[in-house]
Amino acid sequence: MKTSDFYYDLPKELIAQTPVEPRDSSRLMVIDRNNKTLEHKHFYDIVDYLNEGDCLIVNDSRVLPARIYGKKATGANVEFLLLSQVRNNVWECLVKPGRKARQGDTFTFGDIMRCQVLDVLESSNRVVEFYCEDNFYSALDKVGQMPLPPYITEKLNDKERYQTVYSRELGSAAAPTAGLHFTKALLKKIQDKGVNIGYVTLHVGLGTFRPVKVDDVTKHKMHAEHYEIPQATAELIRQTKANGKRVIAVGTTSCRTLESVATLNNGEIKACDGFTDIFIYPGYTFKVLDGLITNFHLPESTLIMLVSAFAGYDTVMKSYETAVKEKYRFFSFGDAMAVF
Repeated sequence: MKTSDFYYDLPKELIAQTPVEPRDSSRLMVIDRNNKTLEHKHFYDIVDYLNEGDCLIVNDSRVLPARIYGKKATGANVEFLLLSQVRNNVWECLVKPGRKARQGDTFTFGDIMRCQVLDVLESSNRVVEFYCEDNFYSALDKVGQMPLPPYITEKLNDKERYQTVYSRELGSAAAPTAGLHFTKALLKKIQDKGVNIGYVTLHVGLGTFRPVKVDDVTKHKMHAEHYEIPQATAELIRQTKANGKRVIAVGTTSCRTLESVATLNNGEIKACDGFTDIFIYPGYTFKVLDGLITNFHLPESTLIMLVSAFAGYDTVMKSYETAVKEKYRFFSFGDAMAVF
């Protein structure tokens, strides 16, 4: 397939700039992938599509306030975006403007933190060491801003609104956005129905926003992201399958975690951790998933390709056409889709 096969025309005004309140009041498109039908609901209706004994698998990764602004002794202001931890307080960073951050340069972040550029990589990213009297993550929470996607231009007043209500493992550069729709009350309602909730961790990298630059989809190389599946979740999934019930992934990150581990273990889910660069596109045979809850994704992105692999290419492209026509809200702060 060609990358252009996944293009759709999206009016700019449908890109959600702010989250809706309450979280679960966003719209929900429900797709039956076998009958190729769709319904228009609200996210709080998701409970009606879940059955006793099913399990939801959610990504509990928490977003780092990874965008920070430092000042050089010359007075120059430079933006640092933390990408991945190298060791302790040493991080690979995207720096703008890069010409003002050469090897050996130092920067301060108020009176809370300072840093030094240790190396300039071939990618032009910088390896940076941070120094602070306080705990690094506490200091980062004071000076950092949420690394919102480039298509969101409005300021986010509440940092927690770019976190899921069940986030707990710090490490993501972007939110696993399908989970943003859940409230604690909705999760309780789901559990009261007899639906189990299992946790995985996949730290979302900024590569999730990287465009596909090749014409032939199969030539695209995915970025690697760190994941972990705990023993309790692995056992829950095995038991759910043994009982003939459904495993439903909340988000493409949860999906990629499950399918990565199943691919490595002949279709089985085992407790483990590692890095995955799995690329799922039409033609892929799913080994674990029975349902997927996700958002509406960018044209020609690896995310819309994944959803097309699960729900069917024609079904997904028609559903996106319908979503535009019905003025659904798109991307990170937008509406949701559930595929069963």
